[in-house]
Amino acid sequence: MSRPGVVSVLVLIGLLFFGGCSWFADAEVHYFDFVLKSSNFTRVCTTKSMVTVNDSFPGPTLTVRRGDTAYVNFYNQGPYGITLHWHGIEQPRNPWSDGPEYVTQCPILPGNNFTYEVIFSTEEGTLWWHAHSDWSRATVHGAIVILPALGTTYPFPEPDEERVIVLASWYDMDVMTLMTTALHEGGLTGLSNAFCINGEPGDFYSCSNETTHHVSVDYGKTYMLRIVNSVQNTNMYVAIADHNLTVVGWDGAYVKPLVSSYIMITPGQAMDVLFTANQLLGRYYMVSSPYFDGQDDDFDHSRASAIVQYNGNYTSPSKPVYPSHLPGFYDIGPATYFVTNLRSLATPEHPVDVPLEVTHRMYVTVAISLLRCPNDSCAGPGGNRLASALNNVSFANPSLDVLEAYYRNISGYYTTDFPDWPPNMYNFTAETLETDNVTISGQGTKVKVLNYNESVEIVFQGTNDLNSGETHPMHLHGTRFYIIGMGVGNFDNETDPQTYNLYDPPRANTVAVPKDGWAAIRFRATNPGVWFMHCHFDRHMTWGMDMAFIVKDGGTAATSMKKPPAYMPPCGPDTNFTLLNALHSFLQQET
Repeated sequence: MSRPGVVSVLVLIGLLFFGGCSWFADAEVHYFDFVLKSSNFTRVCTTKSMVTVNDSFPGPTLTVRRGDTAYVNFYNQGPYGITLHWHGIEQPRNPWSDGPEYVTQCPILPGNNFTYEVIFSTEEGTLWWHAHSDWSRATVHGAIVILPALGTTYPFPEPDEERVIVLASWYDMDVMTLMTTALHEGGLTGLSNAFCINGEPGDFYSCSNETTHHVSVDYGKTYMLRIVNSVQNTNMYVAIADHNLTVVGWDGAYVKPLVSSYIMITPGQAMDVLFTANQLLGRYYMVSSPYFDGQDDDFDHSRASAIVQYNGNYTSPSKPVYPSHLPGFYDIGPATYFVTNLRSLATPEHPVDVPLEVTHRMYVTVAISLLRCPNDSCAGPGGNRLASALNNVSFANPSLDVLEAYYRNISGYYTTDFPDWPPNMYNFTAETLETDNVTISGQGTKVKVLNYNESVEIVFQGTNDLNSGETHPMHLHGTRFYIIGMGVGNFDNETDPQTYNLYDPPRANTVAVPKDGWAAIRFRATNPGVWFMHCHFDRHMTWGMDMAFIVKDGGTAATSMKKPPAYMPPCGPDTNFTLLNALHSFLQQET
């Protein structure tokens, strides 16, 4: 819901630099009102109350142009504290509006409001916004469409029309109740009951075929699908029967066109996909199907569908055509092919600026782990609590957000000793890694401090700890990095760097770390502030597969973090049951 009369302003003549990039002279300022409240929704034969923005599931789409600024006034009329994150937006010098709870702000409590300043800079294409507090993003999310700046255009023939496609999860139960129960008991979390395309499960679920989402098309026209994966804990394959898909954008940046009969998209990612309506007049299923490469078969075994329907007079079969080349749930090959064949445009209009000289290297293990429970009283293996960790550190939310503590130099809420290397070196991808001292992680609020303009390389190492290896979509706030390499097995620091792509690697904000493999990224630390990094499977995030970077100021006003707004949500009691609260409750029971 946009306020009447989007205000157009002329940005000051001259260039404002951020990481060597400039804003555009004809930028606009937009104002949006977001109202969060509980409403009743019915899906798959179940009616429940859930929180949404502006009574919409998915929430409203924000449409801006490259270089614009948006002010989003968020009113919380819901039952618990909540925050919003502008996923993939770098927010130059502005961590105050980035959104992850207890990292850059405390929750906006019921009955309160907060205005986010969303600064768009070099992003172009499709991104998205979502709640960043506990599991609330299951129902609080929406797309962001970033059009080319005025006077510029797409680096491909302009499509005839565009459609937004948002993938999501549906839970019959309240997601906060599911999360609270799982964290309190320390075991596995409940699975979703359905997947959705634009809020609708589709024909393959009970009580759903009358509301299946339809995409109307005209023969001969080319359409751009702006696809967002907001599913909670599952990678997804997407295909349209008998139609090829051409990926032209990924995570707010353009890529060399990649033609495929399907896409694989992880939670957190967004893609711009072209398809031409060039088949016989009729109806064709668009199917969103889970891709799972773990060992416990712990996922929702169902498929969402929409119908691509040609306009015109014709007689078609009673059922739409089903995709014949849709990969199966466990098909690793198609996923690997897809994620390793995306490339940046690397043109003068859309250049690549990969750091060639690295000043700081990190080797970060990504693992499912355990935390000790008093009296072996939890529901995880050996009576321990299921957790997750980066370099054997399971992140704990502090009671005062890290950004506030850093900015005001308040000690006691975080430490600056997040390790560059795992504490133990072993065969991270061995076929059998059972519970032992290596899989017991420590807990803390640990951050990594980077000097301004450092060139950083991170190698994420997937692990098979607890025999639980799977793909992990790792998301970094405050910067968009280059994915320079990927492989299977344990990273070899002598041979694997020889395979790096430093010419046209894709630029992204979320990277799918392969099961029992590795992924390497590079970026420049030119955005001062506090920036969260975490797995975008929500259960792994709440289990602790997180950390944060502090990027120091650069010494000038243009390279220093902005001052905080006049009002930030105060820290106080929240109604959600965080992992830290769960641990405290058990410790209190023990004492």
